[in-house]
Formats: sequence, structure tokens, C-alpha cells
Amino acid sequence: MDEMRFAAPCASGLEPLLAEEVAALGAEDVRETRGAVTFSADLTTGYRVCLWSRTASRVLLELAEFACADADELYAGVAAVPWEEHVHPDRTIAVNAVGTTERLANTQFVARRVKDAVVDRLRERTGRRPSVDLDRPDVRLNLRLRRGRATLALDLAGEPLHRRGYRAPGEQGAAPLKETLAAALLLRAGWPVVAARGGALIDPFCGSGTLLIEGALMAADRAPGLLRDHWGFTSWLGHDATAWEDLLAEADDRAEAGGTDLPAIVGSDNDATAVELARACIRRAGLGGCVDVSVRAIGELEPPAGATPGLVVTNPPHGIRLGDAARLEALYGVLGQRLAAGFDGWEAAVFVTDARLARAVGLRSHKRYAFASGALKAYLYLFQIEQENRYQPTGGVRAPHAADAPATGREDGRDPSPSGTDERSPGAEMFANRLRKRYRHLGKWARREGVTCYRVYDADLPEYNVAVDRYEGAGPDEGRRFAHVQEYAPPASVDADRAAERLAEALDVTADVLGVAPGDVVLKVRRRQRGTEQYDRQDERGESVQVAEGDLRFLVNLRDYLDTGLFLDHRPVRALLRDRAAGTRFCNLFAYTGTASVYAAAGGAASTTTVDLSATYIDWAERNLTLNGFVRSEEHRLVRADVLAWVAEEGERIVRGEVDAYDLVFCDPPSFSNSKRMDATFDVQRDHAALLTATAGLLARDGLIVFSTNRRGFALDRAALTGLDAEDITAATIPPDFERNPQVHACFLVRRAVSEGRRA
Repeated sequence: MDEMRFAAPCASGLEPLLAEEVAALGAEDVRETRGAVTFSADLTTGYRVCLWSRTASRVLLELAEFACADADELYAGVAAVPWEEHVHPDRTIAVNAVGTTERLANTQFVARRVKDAVVDRLRERTGRRPSVDLDRPDVRLNLRLRRGRATLALDLAGEPLHRRGYRAPGEQGAAPLKETLAAALLLRAGWPVVAARGGALIDPFCGSGTLLIEGALMAADRAPGLLRDHWGFTSWLGHDATAWEDLLAEADDRAEAGGTDLPAIVGSDNDATAVELARACIRRAGLGGCVDVSVRAIGELEPPAGATPGLVVTNPPHGIRLGDAARLEALYGVLGQRLAAGFDGWEAAVFVTDARLARAVGLRSHKRYAFASGALKAYLYLFQIEQENRYQPTGGVRAPHAADAPATGREDGRDPSPSGTDERSPGAEMFANRLRKRYRHLGKWARREGVTCYRVYDADLPEYNVAVDRYEGAGPDEGRRFAHVQEYAPPASVDADRAAERLAEALDVTADVLGVAPGDVVLKVRRRQRGTEQYDRQDERGESVQVAEGDLRFLVNLRDYLDTGLFLDHRPVRALLRDRAAGTRFCNLFAYTGTASVYAAAGGAASTTTVDLSATYIDWAERNLTLNGFVRSEEHRLVRADVLAWVAEEGERIVRGEVDAYDLVFCDPPSFSNSKRMDATFDVQRDHAALLTATAGLLARDGLIVFSTNRRGFALDRAALTGLDAEDITAATIPPDFERNPQVHACFLVRRAVSEGRRA
């Protein structure tokens, strides 16, 4: 494979670590520059750096370099690149520009000029042009100006690599410890060596768990990018899907092998909200059985029972909001006292922004590393905890006791809001009023329509960026009421320092307004999924609750999975299927928990066939059918299979006359999947035309496909639906409780075109 040139930006101070990383991953001609590392490699190695680098911010593949003194040279240089070989005209793009020259001092203008050159060339060559998506484009370009020259690159990462996939934006405070910086601290502290000998890892100010999770990923040999659902190269025309899939398979195998027999990894914090967030992140990272966190004051710090001496690594509070310097130094003094009292033979690493705080620990440091933490200079101090290195109070600070420790411990070093008061903040009261108004309004509609599970609130207020769904139990669970709260990424207008605090307020208010016991308010954090991660457990309770939808009953699991088992926005779609099902042979593709099959059976379908790749969901679908009196049989088949392969095989059987065709098909595919159990990746925007064309091969005379997708911004490619007609019925399938979010799904009725021959 041809050698290419790459640049990997990183935070200041991480360059030596990143250089070692990329060299170990197979790169050549590795060079450190300020804030980046450059290297030569083939494309597979570039992908490997994306997947495995723990300290890089991005990975940029250089496409062109040219002289660039003014806007005309910039446009000409960009337009000379054969963009038709890189960007599909129906995809989206975005441009990031950094650096300036004498005549190009505005980076926004530079980015627009680059975009214009790309768009103009593609329009000239193909007759079509890509659109712009600044948030999550299919292809992101990077232009760097320096000393009269421009370097144009493809951002292989697509979005910053510190977004590992286990944390939703806004889950940390205003001064969070980025995952890449956390990994760098662990590397400098020697954690990989400590982990290899079985030493434990402890963080007594764990906050939202970044150091613990990154440490566990290292110890388990888990690629830091394995959970990410978005990459900047998957829609690039030069993408080598085979090489990428091979790298993912290798990483999966390594993670499976490395995930056994891990050392003890534990954390604590006296901020209960932060600990709850840490637990959520740990679960989403797939480390629920590997990392343990608890609410505990620093004065109670001690080694886990039976743990092998290892590393205590922490980012204690250091913000000015904590209070006076004496209280802050006292907190660090308690840390040093506890280390000296119970951690002989251990190592410690403390991350500070002020050398005085390191001295307040009262232990002699043998090494210090400088880093940049946002706009602050910061230092990592390393300590060997030995008998002769006992705690000594420093300067004028007396030896503190545990009771002196201030009530804090957040990862961002900021003072938490006072607790123990029933008085709501003005924002919480505003949220309560809005939630109460929506609940009163929708409650009338729900009672009139007999709806017991519905969305009450959907990010109406930007400061409280959550969705709140109300579930009411039925059958054996009648009388129980639950609130399912999903946090979205806060918009830029929301102060990140308040995000976690407002989330806690939202949970309290929700319990109060909806009349739900606090223990029955369930929090989830939505993120885009990779492959079949929507099937992955978020918890391990195995608790199902029976709910009603009209005269039908369904089992939902509010805690263990990201989705509950019942898509509330599909209520009208399910009703449509029931209305059209009488006497039909019904097929449910990508069936999830089989709710559509239950509706079709209840509507009088002559038979139902339910197809899904997941054994979990096929079992769930069977339980839903049984709950409504429909027993698994030849009349109600459940098939565990790769849907794409099954559709092709079933279509061939229909042509051969071995089975009858279907009158009604419901097709609700995932937005994206790269499950190892499938032969290839699936992208609903890219592949829907081929899927619908193949699915049409299942249809009987006058058969109908009801096609639905929750892909945001989905655009039906009518031109590619050869021989098919599609009617957009989205507006009619959005229920009143989702009217604020009309893009929650798109829905179409798909039939063979009138001019096409019909199946007999």
C-alpha cells in the first residue's frame, strides 16, 4: 500500500507520548512538532492510529500542500485536488481552518473559500454538490496555513478522539479532564507497568470516572476508539472498508482476551451525583464488572482488601470556587496523610495546577511532568510511598484531620452546590412549571386515547436538555409508575459547569411532578451507537415491567438497555399495521422486540414472520407474542438471522415457489450496523434503496412495505428505487407527544410502481 503522510494533533505536553505511541503502532519517520506529531505510514496504519492512540486529538491524512499567499491561490490550490475521488456529491462536508497569513487572517473566510473550491469542482465534474454539516459531516477537511503555505488534509477521526463513546457531552463539569489527558497522566505515572504486575488502581477524587475508565481500558488491552460510532473516513471515497473491518475484528479479539483477570480498579468521591455519572459511564464503557466506584470522603481512603500494591492517581479539586487557600491545602493534606498511613509500597500520582498544593500533600516527590490543562499550566507529581517518606505538615498549615476536609471532590475541582435543602433553584422551578404544564396537557390526551406510556417533556428548555417518558404498569405491575429520563448533549448555550447539577435537579423534579418514587426514575444518556451496541446491557437487573398499549400488553426493561423495548413514537405506525393486517401474510424485518408483530397478529394477520439478528430480541419478541395469546408456531414464526441475507434467501424461495409471498412487510432498520455477525456494514442512508428493492422481492400482488427509520436528516433516494413508488406518510405518524420533535422518525409506504409487473 502506498505510503502517505499524516499529522496527529495533541495537547501541549503530550507530544513525546504520542510520538512513542504512533511509532509503536507502525508509523515511520515520526517527528514531534509543537502540538502535533507527523509521520509516514500506509492507510491501514493510519486507521490503526485512529483506533488505538490514547493521546492524539485527531489524525489528519495530508491530501495536498501548496503555496498560498492570498484567497486566489487558496482557491486554485484546493480546486486542483481531484475531489471526485474523495467526496461523494450527495454527502456532507465541513472545513476547519487553522493558522493565518498576511492576507488570510480570518479562519472563517478561509474555511468558506476551501468549501467553495470543493463544491465548485464537484458541481463541475458531477452536476451535483455536497451540502454542509458543521456538526457531524460525512467528510471533514482541515486546512492549515503556515509561512505562506497551505496543507490540506482529511480528518480521519471526524470528531475529536477524546470522545471515546462512553460519555455524553456535558457529563463533566466546566473544567473536565479530557480522556486523552487522563491517558497521558496514566502513561506518565507508569500505570501499564503497574497493571502488568497485577497492581491495583485507585482514584479517591474520581469525579465522573475518567482516570479509572482510561486505566481499565489500558489494563484490558481495549482500543480507546472501539466504542466510537462515527469516523471521518467511512464516507470518504478512498476508504478501505476491508482493512478497517480487519482492525476492528483484531481489536475485538484483543479486548475479549484482555478483559479477564484485571487488577482491582476502584474510585470514590464524596459527590454522589458525580459518582452516579461515573457509574453510568463505566457501564456504557462495558466495564461494569471491572471498575467499582462509591461515595466516600477522602478521610476514609484506604486500600481495597486483598489488593496488590499499585497506583493511586488522582486529579483533586483545584478550582478557586472551593474557597480559601487554607481549606484547599487542608484537603491535599488529608490526602497525603491517608497515603502515608495505609499505602506503604504503593505509588501515587497527583495532578495539580499549583505547586503549593503538591507541597501540601506532605510527601517527597521524585518526578514532575508539565502539561496544559485547558488554559492552565498543570503538573503531575509522582510519589513513592515508603516508611521514610511519611507525611509532614508543610509551611503554616497544621496537620489536618479528616473532619477538616471540605465537602467537595468533583473531577473539575469546583465546589458543588449546597445540598440538604428543599428549596429549588429558579431554573429547577422553571423546569418544574414546564414539566407540570406538559403533563397536564398531554395527560388529557392520553386519558382520552387510552395511552399510558408517552413522552411528557422533550428538551423544551435548553438548560434542561432531557427527554422524560412516563410508563404506567399493567397486569401484575398495575399501579406502578416509572419515569424514563434520557439526557441529550447540552447545546453550546448551556454552561457546562451547571450541566450535572441541572441533571440532578431534573431527576428530583421529575419524581415530584409525575408522582414517581425516586428509585423508579431511571436515567439514560443517549449517544450514537456503533454496530449492535444498542443491544448491549447498560445494567444487569433483568427487571421487566408489563405495560399496556390499548388492549395489548408488552414487556419493557427500563434499566438494562439503552432503549426500553417499546418505541413510543411508533405508536401510530403500529396502529397502521394493525389496520392493514387482516388476512395478510405479515413480515417484520429488524423486528427488535416484536411489537409490530403483536399488532399485526392482533389485527387478524393470517401469519406473522419476525426476523432479527439478536437472540435477546427474538426471545423478547416471543414473550411479547405469548403475553398477548399468540404462540410461537408455523403461524407465528420467529427467525434469528442476518436480515439482509435472509431477505435475499427468502426472495429466492418465493421465486422458486417454495413459500408464499408476503402481503405486508414492516421494515425498520438500524441507522448503522457493523456487527461481526453480518457480512458487511449497513448504513440506512447509503443502503436503503438496495434494501427496499430486495424487500420488494418478498411482496405478493399489491403487497405493501411500511418503511421507517429514525436516522436524523434521512433523505429517500427515489431515483434509486427502480420500479417502486414511495409515499411519505411521516407527518401522519408523529403522535402528539412527539410533535416537538418531528424528525424523530421518517415513514413511507412503498409499493411496486403501477407500470411494473405484479406477482401472481
